[in-house]
Amino acid sequence: MKTIGIIPARYASTRFPGKPLHPIAGKLLIQHVVERCREASSLADVVVATDDERIAKVAAEFCVVEMTRADHPSGTDRIAEVAARLDCDAVVNVQGDEPLIAAEVIDAVASALNESEMTTAATAVNNILELEDPNVVKVVVSATGRALYFSRRTIPFLRDLSEESPSQQLSAFPFLKHLGIYGYRRETLQRLVGFAPSPLEQAERLEQLRALENGIAIAVCKVDYDAIGVDVPEDVQRVEALLAKLNE
Repeated sequence: MKTIGIIPARYASTRFPGKPLHPIAGKLLIQHVVERCREASSLADVVVATDDERIAKVAAEFCVVEMTRADHPSGTDRIAEVAARLDCDAVVNVQGDEPLIAAEVIDAVASALNESEMTTAATAVNNILELEDPNVVKVVVSATGRALYFSRRTIPFLRDLSEESPSQQLSAFPFLKHLGIYGYRRETLQRLVGFAPSPLEQAERLEQLRALENGIAIAVCKVDYDAIGVDVPEDVQRVEALLAKLNE
């Protein structure tokens, strides 16, 4: 199976305009992500998908770039446009704001596409604050490794421990945090973006629920990795410190 890594990149981020082109430890953010993707043995190539000429001009120096329409409502729609014209069997959507994404996570999501039409990743929730944070999406998984549901709420609800502290609940159950990386077989991706936004997707503001509501099973790869993204300018210093430790 020929799998391509696609990194959607927008310039007009509300909280951090121009984020893909921001320097981090001597390299642009988007370049860090591309280099991480190239460490993954499962990807035949890496492509930056953008509608911005500034990003395209810079990224073209170190990566294949595909220009897209500017009116896409989501990164999924953006990569679907690119995937439709690429010679590939599957794609992995890698977030453009994770300069520390592990090659092992990308490979796990890509490899799972041999058995599933859509894949993603999750890791253990180890932080009490994350357990009740609506910005940290939780996922529950079936015995066969398929996603049952994603929610901004803490799921599952531990009825018998509902009066206990969050730390006690966290110790009692292996809660899973969803990581924002997706793998799709090419035809599945095209089918997915053809569906209208679904009720659960709109309620939770989670795109992956559109797949579940329309009968697309999502295989969840459990990994030992915690996503460290750049959401706001203040995150840059934290990521630079982590990069320095990795390079020691």
